[in-house]
Amino acid sequence: MNKESVSGFKIFKFGKLLQEAIDAQNWLEPTPVQQKVIPLAKSGKDILAIAQTGTGKTGAYLLPLITKLHYPQGMNTRALILAPTRELVTQIVAHFQLLNENIKLRCTTLIGGMGPTGQLKEILEGNDLVVATPGRFLEIYASNQWILKDVKTLIIDEADRMMDMGFMPQIRLILEKIPLKRQNMLFSATFPPRVDALSAEFLEFPERLEITPESTPAQSVDQSIIRTKNFQTKLNVLLHYLKRLGEEDAALVFVKTKQNATEIGKFLDRKLSFPVAYLHANKGTATRASALSKLYKGEVKVLVTTDVASRGLDVPLVTLVINFDLPIQYEDYVHRIGRTGRANRLGSSLSFVNAPDELHLERIEKLIRSKINEILIPDGLEVEKTPFAEEQEMNLKLDEQKKKADPTFKGAFHEKKAKNQAPPRTKKSEARKPKSATSSPKTNNGSGGKSAKPRTFKSAESKAFKPKSPSALPRQKRRG
Repeated sequence: MNKESVSGFKIFKFGKLLQEAIDAQNWLEPTPVQQKVIPLAKSGKDILAIAQTGTGKTGAYLLPLITKLHYPQGMNTRALILAPTRELVTQIVAHFQLLNENIKLRCTTLIGGMGPTGQLKEILEGNDLVVATPGRFLEIYASNQWILKDVKTLIIDEADRMMDMGFMPQIRLILEKIPLKRQNMLFSATFPPRVDALSAEFLEFPERLEITPESTPAQSVDQSIIRTKNFQTKLNVLLHYLKRLGEEDAALVFVKTKQNATEIGKFLDRKLSFPVAYLHANKGTATRASALSKLYKGEVKVLVTTDVASRGLDVPLVTLVINFDLPIQYEDYVHRIGRTGRANRLGSSLSFVNAPDELHLERIEKLIRSKINEILIPDGLEVEKTPFAEEQEMNLKLDEQKKKADPTFKGAFHEKKAKNQAPPRTKKSEARKPKSATSSPKTNNGSGGKSAKPRTFKSAESKAFKPKSPSALPRQKRRG
């Protein structure tokens, strides 16, 4: 057998139909995570893999899973994949369908925002694989019609995000519903203590694979920051870079709040000559799916989004990620910039930093163990004056940060007040010199050493006029 016949994905000896699907995707060489995970997964071992986003980990577990399922058979679900968000579930199913083109395994998507009746009906008609969010899984299972006794494989993707979103109780319930004898695989970009606790609960002597150090950004992403004083300056810089996108390029703009996603999305749609979409958790499933579909097809060049799209999104056209707001969950920085520079493609990220963001930037750099390159605001770009209200808001945020670091800190306002406060006034009586001890007290009755009676003051009511008796009044002269 010549060298060429065993190169690339052929070294894993996949079936003919699956190998044809791999070739159709133009996957030439397996990534490091695929090289390590696929042989172990095919052998049936439990796996705990820590890998950064954009390294091909979805393919690393889908390829051996498709090999294990082999062909459609029976009526009951045989494998389960859990993911934290609708977008990630949709992304996994899209990857699966590309690899499943020739094999025709039956896959059902379980996500919220859509009626559960149709999803349950699809499962009952015969199913091999379910890809679900934890909440919708439990909702469908509550119908008491879904049979899970044949589940032999459980995969949990983005486990750290699962923990951040508070899915631990739901995952424990799901583990109680499926058979104990099964193969388990857990994938995570970071490995906080909660993920460690989860892995200890259901993985049996797992093979731990740390493909890259925890929280390491992809080397194919060129990271930069720009220090911007205020919101309007951020908008000016944002417009500057988005106007320079290539014809075949797309960008993701990450913001902190749903309101910012909506307002900035509408602003950019007015100012730019190409279509812009925005996305956040309050958008319906159909609207979110439509926005992502347009981004994949190139019909939308810019997507403004909250962190609902920070994981699992794989759009080859995305060459630029802009952090309009730095994330407060610092691990999300790694996931955000991981939306570009995927599968050995080059990409760049740009983060805006104002005064309250300096603390977050410092902690992000500590997390990723590297200093992010700073670039200056482009020449000729107007730096707006910070409005008073915005400046006050930033000062309050800085005060909050200082209070957390030093509980005795009372804030800039209190410091200024104490500095400008006048010295306390003293009473005149206190300011007089003390009397000599040898001087005798004055008396008002001429009795010598006897002390004077204390002076009393009548109230306003006692001073009010009272008429005298008639006999006490002076006799008036008689008029003649």
